[in-house]
Amino acid sequence: MGMTTSDVHGRDLRYFLAVAEELHFTRAAERLYVSQPALSKQIRALERQLGAPLFDRDRRGVALTPVGAALLPHARAALAAWEEGREAVRQAREAADGTLVVGMSTSPGRGGLLPAIRSRFTEAHPGARLKLRQVPWDDPTAGLADGGSDVAFVWLPLAGADRFRWVVVAAEPRLVALPAAHPLAARESLDFADLLDEPFLALPDGVPELRDHWLALDARGGRPPVIGAEIGGVDETYEALVGGLGVCLVAAGNAPLLAREGVVVRPVRGLTPSHLVLAWRADDTRPLVRGYARAAAELRPREA
Repeated sequence: MGMTTSDVHGRDLRYFLAVAEELHFTRAAERLYVSQPALSKQIRALERQLGAPLFDRDRRGVALTPVGAALLPHARAALAAWEEGREAVRQAREAADGTLVVGMSTSPGRGGLLPAIRSRFTEAHPGARLKLRQVPWDDPTAGLADGGSDVAFVWLPLAGADRFRWVVVAAEPRLVALPAAHPLAARESLDFADLLDEPFLALPDGVPELRDHWLALDARGGRPPVIGAEIGGVDETYEALVGGLGVCLVAAGNAPLLAREGVVVRPVRGLTPSHLVLAWRADDTRPLVRGYARAAAELRPREA
């Protein structure tokens, strides 16, 4: 009784595939860096194992038998699957002691969000290192677009959204930050309608989707905003507020960054919430990226 086909090794399939593609034993042997007699011997052994000839050999050359032709697509699939397996192992080994770069434009803060994600992530990937990277406001992807960050905390809407995947980590109301001396600062809360004629601080032109979101274009009924100044960072925004250059909207979780001396923050009615998300590139399937996204997804966002 012959051996079972489960005893066929990857090497046997590689040898078979080389001969099937070259239809020439000498060329196949050269391609495999083995001697031609060794290759012929291995193919004969495989044919004995399978109980049927895989190749017709005659003076005119080499051709696949019907049995060989039947095996060919499965040999290809098995070897492709093994290559994928090897690549997965390589990625997993890299991940075990890899570094993940986490981009952000301002520290997410929010009651220990980062430490909570970190502890979940390192439990699953104890060998991995996390590196935090601060990215200027003129890059709304916080380093994802240029590859400088592996994952990033960013605000929706995200430009080129089809290139990215994300999970929401915080859904928060948009508040308004005003100079403490502003007449509207005396009120407990405001309607967005009260702010329509106020000069607003705007993000740079290069980030139109986010600029529009933080100017609340969706709530202006087509009335263009008055721009008091452009802002590119937290300190710049604080200085512009204290200097009376305008007012600006801010997510509830970022309010403490601005609510310092000379600035007050008030709730605003008539605005949709803002969404802070953890994003990654859609084509990036590395285990560390997946792992960090999973850790972020497990933290239920606070609803606005």
